[in-house]
Amino acid sequence: MAISHWLLMSALFLLLLLAQVSAQAPGCSLDNNKPSVPENKCPYVVTTIHVQPGFTLTIDSSSSDGQFFTIEGTELQLTKCVDYEWVSLFFMQEDTVLLLYLICKDAASQSNSFVILVTVLNENDNSPVFAQPNLTRDVPEDTKVDTAIVAREDVTASDADLDTIDYELTTTVQDTDGYFAIRGVNNPEIYLQKALDYDKFNSTTLLLYARDRPVNSPDPTNTATATITITIRQSDTRAPWFLPCILLHNDTSVCISSPYSGRVNISEMSRDPLVLEPGPIYAVDPDYTISDRIVYSIVGDQVFSVDADTGNLTMNKTVTSPDSFLLQVMATQISNIRKYSVATVEIKVINKSNFPPYFEKEVYSGTVFVGLPQRSFVYQAGDPSTPLMITAMDQDFSDKVNPNIKYYLKNSTDFIATRDGLILTNVVLESPGTVTIQAVGKDVLSLQEASTIIVVEIILATAPSDKMYSAQDMAVLGGTLAALLLIALVILGVLIWKSCRWYGKPFKHLMKKKAGPARSPDLSAEHIAQLSKEFSRGYKYYQEDELSDGSNKQHETSETSSVQAETPVPEQPALALHSSRAEETESLPKGSIAPTVIFDQEEKEEEKEEEAGQEKEVKSILKTDRHVADDGYKAVWFKTDVDPEAGERVEVIEDSAAADDDEDDSDQDLQKNEEEEEEGSDTDSHHRGLGVSFASESSSPPAVVTVNLPHTDAGTDDSEL
Repeated sequence: MAISHWLLMSALFLLLLLAQVSAQAPGCSLDNNKPSVPENKCPYVVTTIHVQPGFTLTIDSSSSDGQFFTIEGTELQLTKCVDYEWVSLFFMQEDTVLLLYLICKDAASQSNSFVILVTVLNENDNSPVFAQPNLTRDVPEDTKVDTAIVAREDVTASDADLDTIDYELTTTVQDTDGYFAIRGVNNPEIYLQKALDYDKFNSTTLLLYARDRPVNSPDPTNTATATITITIRQSDTRAPWFLPCILLHNDTSVCISSPYSGRVNISEMSRDPLVLEPGPIYAVDPDYTISDRIVYSIVGDQVFSVDADTGNLTMNKTVTSPDSFLLQVMATQISNIRKYSVATVEIKVINKSNFPPYFEKEVYSGTVFVGLPQRSFVYQAGDPSTPLMITAMDQDFSDKVNPNIKYYLKNSTDFIATRDGLILTNVVLESPGTVTIQAVGKDVLSLQEASTIIVVEIILATAPSDKMYSAQDMAVLGGTLAALLLIALVILGVLIWKSCRWYGKPFKHLMKKKAGPARSPDLSAEHIAQLSKEFSRGYKYYQEDELSDGSNKQHETSETSSVQAETPVPEQPALALHSSRAEETESLPKGSIAPTVIFDQEEKEEEKEEEAGQEKEVKSILKTDRHVADDGYKAVWFKTDVDPEAGERVEVIEDSAAADDDEDDSDQDLQKNEEEEEEGSDTDSHHRGLGVSFASESSSPPAVVTVNLPHTDAGTDDSEL
């Protein structure tokens, strides 16, 4: 076979040389000695011929390919279409040529022949062809990534033009891109590129395109298409799910279940299956096309048991303790024990409920206005000031109030019920109407329920005065008032603080000025003792006389009334000298301070009285004249009567003089007090040794009255008032 191929090639080569040499004869010629024609295109002008007069040009009938050509005037035409692939297959060569013999005759019938080789050009006139244009494959869900799904030989296309085929894979099912791919642009093997999920899709359709030109080629392109249908077969990939459960992030491959909860009565044995929330124990195989059988068991508990097939939970013995139980219930696939799940079951031990809750009213009526904000109260019908409240009673309690009852509404999302039974709006109501709602009161411990009907009439607000305020409005108002109260308290505190700073120092200075000690001439121990005796006797006389003449106080003179008004009577003697005090007095030097009695009165009252121009009735003081010759003393009484045993002459000093002396003496006392502070605490203590002051606790501060005991020296003046 190889020898014949080489012989054929050699013959063609010789023919080409011959055609080139004898492409023309005397009297006949061609424009193109090496013509070429496209495949499958006819009629087609191969070349132009030139024949001199007296000569004729014809096609030799012995030419094997003469049937494809004809001479029309001066043109050599291809009249029969030639397929490149057919010629190539027939001649077993890449370059396809047609051999044509032409005869040129003159008038004498002498002829010359020459050979023409016509090359047939290959055109892209054939599309790729798939051996199997429709394929179907079943793929298990747990197929590993990078596994071949369709072999290369099953999806390879052929092209009669012998072109290089480019492949492209697409999908027709939404959200299935990226799961399958081909190995390369010239390798159509299909493999799994991403893990499958039966719950996301269980079938898809792939389209495989075969092109004889690249995708971006400007040349005409022929395309073939193969359809591959992929069916996903579910595998046992997931453990059982306890129902009800919630899909995690909307992913159907993971479902999270809530714990179960139930109740049992203390010291009571129940043979019936326990009632659980949110429902009975139940698990399923999420690989539902497999739907393996599930069996149940309890992990490490002896008080309760579970039915292996149904999952019903029952008691094995009586519970005597109020403690709760936390059970672990396992659900396992019977064909694969490695596929299992565990759920938590909480069993609460409660006291037995003998009576279910109930509502006293079968129907509650309420009203609410249109346009109120969310969480506004629904008010009782006919009483717009009282919020509507539903209450479920329970005879298991002495006051029929069960704190474990929870309220909720079944058939309405426009309203909600609080734990206390108040009905609130859940949306802004847009239009009037009547809504009928079923309300439920449920005991969260015993799981017993009671139901009632609520009829809510939604009405339009007719006047601003009819506007109802929600709890939020009242909360905002309360917060505003609280803020204003806080600001007022802060301002009041600042004012008090400033007022204390402003008035504190003058007040202290005034007290220091009024209460400052005064110097007086020295007294001997005998004089002090005698003074104490006379003072005590005078006070005793005053006290007895006060008690005896209590009914005659209204008839006293203006002078006595003034003295009594400004000088309140003390409850106890203001001055009492004991024997120990007398002993201390005897040890004192002669230059000591005279005893002083001070009564304070508020300065503001004096200033107000002075500004109003009111004259005080009498501000008198009793004092004795000073005798030079004998060692006398001075005493003060609080009554108009003077003890004749005093042996002294008594004078009454008028208010004006007393006031003048008091002001002068106060200034002098202030200067003396400042000098005494510099001398030290010892000197101050010595000067205050004999000073005595008293005031009534139940009355306002009295006026200041100062009594000084003079020294026996005749040359000294009276002490300051």
